[in-house]
Amino acid sequence: MGAGHGHRLHYHGHSVVHRAPAHLKLVALVGFMLLVVATPRQWFWMFAVHAVVLLTVVGLSRVPPAYLAKRMVVETPFVLFAVLVPFIAEGPRVEVLGASVSEPGLLAAWGLLVKGTLGVLASLTLAATTEPHDVLAGLRRLRMPDLFVQIMGFMLRYLDVVTAELARMSTAMRSRGLDPRSPRHWPVLARSLGSLFIRSYERGERVHLAMVARGYDGTLPTRERAS
Repeated sequence: MGAGHGHRLHYHGHSVVHRAPAHLKLVALVGFMLLVVATPRQWFWMFAVHAVVLLTVVGLSRVPPAYLAKRMVVETPFVLFAVLVPFIAEGPRVEVLGASVSEPGLLAAWGLLVKGTLGVLASLTLAATTEPHDVLAGLRRLRMPDLFVQIMGFMLRYLDVVTAELARMSTAMRSRGLDPRSPRHWPVLARSLGSLFIRSYERGERVHLAMVARGYDGTLPTRERAS
């Protein structure tokens, strides 16, 4: 199914960040995110320090900036919301580029934008320098609940399968003259998504029965047990 060839977010490399233990990178990411979230929005200099630290790690990882920049598009909804906040928030108004905006809303938009950007970039850096199976092994080493780790593992393994099935359904709809982006065809799209959910649920049941037939007892074999 392609799961063994690495995740699409991972960038193959041999930098010091790539070689660092996964559980240490996870702890560093969580600690960094907690520090960023706890930083008051008015401490502009502190966000500059956070950015310098993060960009230093990115530089050490040798992951091309363009590689990360293309994947930063996932932040687009947060950026659009941050742009709207100064216009819809209440409070004293100030003039910015000829437009009247809320001063508290402007500060709130800054906090949302800078914290979201740092968080997304830090998460993408972890994903680009750590294979998915190493992340799961790191979570196990950090004593995360095994059931939680198993759910994450199956999600990573079958996400591409479900995405490919959705692409095939979209191709089938387009070949029949339907445009998923057209509001007139949204009812058909909704039914297709419902069908995809049912197929995914049934696939999960078949996978579980196959695992039970092979001796699954609630725990998955790890590399340490296999060796």
